[in-house]
Amino acid sequence: MEPTPHRDTPESPDSPPAGAPEAPPAPEAVRQRRLNVRLGEGRGLFHIGLAGLVAIVLYYAYAAKVEDVVHLYLGEVIIILAAVPGLVWAQRSDNGFPVFEVFMLTCANTYAIPLLNGHEKLALYDDAVVSKAALCVIAFQAFAIFTYMQVKARPKHSRFWSEEMISEEHSRFLANGMAVTTANTNLANFLNLVPAEIEGPARAMFFGIGIACTFITCRKWGQGTLKQADKSFFAVNLVIQVIVLTSSLFLVGGISIVVLGVLGYVAGSRRLPYTVLVFLIPILALLHNGKSEMRAKYWDVGRKHIELTDLPAFYAEWVGYGLPATEKQETQATAKLLERTSLIHIMCLVVSQTPDKQPYLYGETYSYIPGQFVPRFFWPNKPLGHVSTYRLSVYYGLQTAEETVKTTIGFGMLTEAYANFGFLGLIMLGVTMGFVFKKLSGWASESPTLSYGGLLLVMMMAWSFQVELTLSIWLSSLFQACVAMLGIPLFLRSFSG
Repeated sequence: MEPTPHRDTPESPDSPPAGAPEAPPAPEAVRQRRLNVRLGEGRGLFHIGLAGLVAIVLYYAYAAKVEDVVHLYLGEVIIILAAVPGLVWAQRSDNGFPVFEVFMLTCANTYAIPLLNGHEKLALYDDAVVSKAALCVIAFQAFAIFTYMQVKARPKHSRFWSEEMISEEHSRFLANGMAVTTANTNLANFLNLVPAEIEGPARAMFFGIGIACTFITCRKWGQGTLKQADKSFFAVNLVIQVIVLTSSLFLVGGISIVVLGVLGYVAGSRRLPYTVLVFLIPILALLHNGKSEMRAKYWDVGRKHIELTDLPAFYAEWVGYGLPATEKQETQATAKLLERTSLIHIMCLVVSQTPDKQPYLYGETYSYIPGQFVPRFFWPNKPLGHVSTYRLSVYYGLQTAEETVKTTIGFGMLTEAYANFGFLGLIMLGVTMGFVFKKLSGWASESPTLSYGGLLLVMMMAWSFQVELTLSIWLSSLFQACVAMLGIPLFLRSFSG
């Protein structure tokens, strides 16, 4: 009997001949590999977020500056509820934008952290009032999260949601919008070349362009698809915009753009930009620490106009005022930066007066919403965008009608809801926000970033941390920016063919 030839592996009719190059992986294998990568990145971000949440909870369990232990428990619950949606998002494998998750996370710095840090204005209210204000926030969070989890929304595939309005080949037009936004920022702040009658629409248009460019570029950066030259070009423009915007001594404009960029990077990479955060947070804390002295000097006798050439000396002076003398002062400066967005004391004010001293408004501030969508061209005497905020400020005795012209006090949507309908208003707001965010996020879950649906979520992402706005100005300003941003891709597409 002849010996049988030895074969290491059996051959099939479909096997390539020996020495032939390997065939490229099947599309399904590529998709599975990418899914595994996203799962691994998501788990990493989830574990980091969970560890951070545990660390914050343990820190405040030891270091909270509260006289009533109930306030400690309520503050911790607010932090946990604020973080849960983000942790769930981090664990998922999809590429959806964390719009609702960011919106809920803002409850931590606006309500929980000021409460646990013993915000100085909380001393004006009884413990029962502070507890009730915290319960108001928890009620909103609970109903918003429950609604978001229960509502179902399938991806939409119509042209609005699935077709890229600007293709990747033409995306350079959108990227160059960053330079256009930088130019407009300088023109508006230093040269005053924008006519007053078009200043509002122009601001909305360029703000929309800047938001789109910042988020999309940072998301591509996080995905690893951005060229080095594009990174440098973007970074230079972003730094210029932040410097110019903060030169007004209002930090919120510059911080908003930076936060949006960080969110875009995290959405694309599922990782935190540690280097940027380590560099950025101390700088923002330093600027906030010296802001009061700068405002006292430059605002007390009318606002001094800062020329472009004055910026180096201006910021050198600002840094001098902001430098803390000791490590303890540096820690306090960072804490003050977080407390800057506090709304818990405003909630306490409204809770303490409503309805015993001031009756519920029963939807009065919401009645202003429809009029905000009428162009001023058709209604020259249309109330200002902050009309709801002004009404609340006067109603609760914080300002006179004349004082609202000069200064705007942030109330936020939660406080506004209680002022109108009490706990029922908070429940209605939570259900509405959970429903709307879930529907929009679900409909756009498979939408390309540069589709109308994708760009709409970018705008929602930007507005999700506009915590001081009432519902009227929140909706109207979002609408104006969406009109500008969603109309520009259509124009570019028509122009470029």
